[in-house]
Amino acid sequence: MAIHQLIANGSFGPLEIEAMTAAYEGALIDLNLGDRSDPLTDLIAKAIVNVTATGERNPKLIAERALNALGVRKTAA
Repeated sequence: MAIHQLIANGSFGPLEIEAMTAAYEGALIDLNLGDRSDPLTDLIAKAIVNVTATGERNPKLIAERALNALGVRKTAA
């Protein structure tokens, strides 16, 4: 599931959507997740929406907090 499906019916503005999209893409890159059908991508998208709903707008912080909430660690570079 793309993050766009989750936020399509939400009450987020363009800046929030841009931040969530960047956070989502960054998180998938950090985790080396290329398969968008992996169930983990859905969990990440939902966590990113939840973090953004708290008022955070920095994509890096959104991704970091979302991954922390899920207990997921970045892959080693």
